Amino acid sequence: MARIAGVDLPPQKRLWVGLTSIYGIGQVRAKDISEKANVDFTKKIRDLTEDEVNRIRTVIEQEGRVEGDLRKEIQMNIRRLIEVQAYRGIRHRRNLPVRGQRTHTNARTRKGPRRGAVAGKKQIKGKKG
Repeated sequence: MARIAGVDLPPQKRLWVGLTSIYGIGQVRAKDISEKANVDFTKKIRDLTEDEVNRIRTVIEQEGRVEGDLRKEIQMNIRRLIEVQAYRGIRHRRNLPVRGQRTHTNARTRKGPRRGAVAGKKQIKGKKG
């Protein structure tokens, strides 16, 4: 089983699909990595030799941030926006959409489930008399 950047790659999948399971690597970058490592990107991961896995690992290390480093950098950027009280930082703090989407309707993924009307509130009956 190939383990690259702290992630076990799925052995039954092709190389370019398996590399996308690493955070920070998409389909295009996966194909570029396999070309730079001189490995056929249509090859199944279980068929890779140890030498090919090592070449892929070195190319990924040379190219830049993936997995933990990338996650940490993104969190630091968000934390900086929150500290300087930028508009985007305020939206992050309030768990609202950051990129200009409307919130009057929709945005349920970011806002969470609807808070219904207060249940159990009883109407006060007026006194006659």
